[in-house]
Amino acid sequence: MVVNRRAVGNLPAEATTLIGRGAELDRLRHMCERSRMVTVTGPGGLGKTRLALRAAADLTPGFADGAWVVTLSPLEMGASLPYAIAEALLLVNQSIDPMIEVVARYLAERRLLLVWDTCEHLAEACAEVAERLLAAAPGLHILATSRRVLGVPSEEVFLLEPLPVPATADGDADAVALLVERAAAVAPGFAVTEDNRQAVVRICRRLEGLPLAIELAAARLGEWSPQQLATRLGDRFAVLDAGEAGYSADPPWHQGLRTAIGWSHQWCSPAERLLWARASVFAGSFGPAAATRVCADADLPADRIPALLAALTDKSILTWVPTGDGERYRMLDTVREYGAFWLAHLGQEHELRCRHRDHYRALAAEGEAAWFGPDQLAWFDRMSAELDNLRAALEFALTIPDDHCAAELAGVLWFVWYGCGHVQEGRYYLERALAADTGASRARVRALATASLLTTTQGDGEVGRLRAEECLRQAEKLDDARGLQTGQALLLGAAVIRGDQEQATALTRELSGRMPDEITLTYFVYHLSAIAAHIIAGRFEEAVTLLERVRQDCERHGERWLRAYGDVFRAQAELGLGRPLVAQAHAQAALGAKYRMHDNLGVAMALDMLGPAALAVGQARHAAYLLGLSYQVWETVGRQQAGVPAWTATRRDCESRTRQALGEQAYRRAYAAGYEIDLDAGVASAISGPDARSTAPDVR
Repeated sequence: MVVNRRAVGNLPAEATTLIGRGAELDRLRHMCERSRMVTVTGPGGLGKTRLALRAAADLTPGFADGAWVVTLSPLEMGASLPYAIAEALLLVNQSIDPMIEVVARYLAERRLLLVWDTCEHLAEACAEVAERLLAAAPGLHILATSRRVLGVPSEEVFLLEPLPVPATADGDADAVALLVERAAAVAPGFAVTEDNRQAVVRICRRLEGLPLAIELAAARLGEWSPQQLATRLGDRFAVLDAGEAGYSADPPWHQGLRTAIGWSHQWCSPAERLLWARASVFAGSFGPAAATRVCADADLPADRIPALLAALTDKSILTWVPTGDGERYRMLDTVREYGAFWLAHLGQEHELRCRHRDHYRALAAEGEAAWFGPDQLAWFDRMSAELDNLRAALEFALTIPDDHCAAELAGVLWFVWYGCGHVQEGRYYLERALAADTGASRARVRALATASLLTTTQGDGEVGRLRAEECLRQAEKLDDARGLQTGQALLLGAAVIRGDQEQATALTRELSGRMPDEITLTYFVYHLSAIAAHIIAGRFEEAVTLLERVRQDCERHGERWLRAYGDVFRAQAELGLGRPLVAQAHAQAALGAKYRMHDNLGVAMALDMLGPAALAVGQARHAAYLLGLSYQVWETVGRQQAGVPAWTATRRDCESRTRQALGEQAYRRAYAAGYEIDLDAGVASAISGPDARSTAPDVR
């Protein structure tokens, strides 16, 4: 959901207790307080992420705008970093400005802590972005984790060491405490005794005090005694397979971690090892259905996948992640790297990347087909959870341009780019796909259509027009009827955004009756563009007539996302007709729906209609409050009033008349109250109105 960025962050709740690290935590907190750029470094498996997240949680009260974690491990390209930061901050960039500039502007006046987790593979990009953001935002602090130093000029480096291990065979240390804590999770009541103390110490020493290695080993203490585990670890170290011994990361892993992971690998069954290797193609998290479709074949039957996932979870190779999209699984980066090494060793890397790409291409097509239906919220949650995998599929598809897959996937994902708030990132992938795949194809027609939609949405109506015209030329050449309809609707949308009322009116009339009755991308673009053209031209009754049709079609399909946009436009039309209470009811209905659907753009547009409605019924103070509240949301969108000149003029007129009604000081106080309020409370008050007892037409 949209949240108030002044009060909260997105730090995850701790799933397990942080054992030891008290001195390190104190040092890291003090370092972060005196320096704006701190990097926790060290080999994999040391617990850099856990330490950084705990430090960030402790430091959060000192940052008025919260602490926000950005996970970089799923990213393959440094150019994706600004988009990942924006996604974490819930920014929706609808402008044509580079995302790094949008993020820099957003952070400029905020006091905020960014936690960048797993930076080593994007070190150069991280250094460039950090330098730009730190220069733009004096209240920004960055805490990074990386296996190597990033090279930012102002960077302070915190070198994390393994946990202390006992100095003597009967000693105690944090490494032992961690082993006992984790072992108790699989063997309730587990404790260090006189009989097992020496074996426990041998385990911790053999694993060199590395937290991840100790946790992997502790998972076995539900079946083996400490003495058995210590013996097996010793054997494993002695007979370390040459292939596994040759595996290393950059920088090299500790021998203890390589031993623990390699030993865990040997302890797995052949089928578990194969699934471990194949599941390494997923970026971020993945669900059981995706694991089945991507990983299963004759060598790994589909009906065995659920049990194998459970077995790998029991062995701590996978972590179970509860989400709004159902159960999902995740691998730690070091564990994923080991699986990827074995996948390449098996000669299956390319095949599995192709399967992964094809699965997400099919998922995107399924999501688009279902988008304008009753399951929109479920699809929003599902595609949001799969963003890392969609990016990985696109990056792989871009390496094979001849099969048109990148253009097809980037094009069909319009509902993710537009509907889920990733407009600029979508344009980034579309431009790359169109540049790599220049041959005529229906996939290119689709990509051109989506590129036109996104560029027009960003306020770049001229480029939107050019892309729509190219879409029409390609569609005509291929006799692509759907592409022709979509291209025509997009020309209308570009005319509206450019402020070309003459062309917009002509296209609205020309295309009337020629658009599909089924709710599709073409239907959506045409109807909202035609409605906007009517409203801008003052044809409010015609707009209402078309809006009623859209409302009926949406009700028939159980559709809510488009219907809520219809309510925004209906509010604007009703204001034009002098019916502010009706306008208020529609805007409140739109606001409630868009807020539930996480649609920042729709939330901001609905709030912009509520301000003039309140002013029209004599509620000037509430109007100023709503103007401040809407500006709070527009800041996360990046382009005020969606770049439409007529809408900008409407807001400015409302601001001017509200100032006149209240006086400057009263206006500023009410405006600031809306701008600074927690967004949950602000939206609730906007929906209920200044007087919750007042009545308004029911538009539900």
